Amino acid sequence: MQAIHDGYRGLSLIFDLNWDRLLYVCTILFALMFGAFVGSFF
Repeated sequence: MQAIHDGYRGLSLIFDLNWDRLLYVCTILFALMFGAFVGSFF
C-alpha cells in the first residue's frame, strides 16, 4: 500500500512539473487536426 501511495505521489509531482508541456503538446496536436479538417474542405 505504501508503494502505491509513493508511486502516486511521484506521478503527481511529475504531472505538476510538466503540465504546461502537456498542454503545449495537446494544443499543437489540436491545431494540426483542426488544420487538416479545414484543409479537407478545399
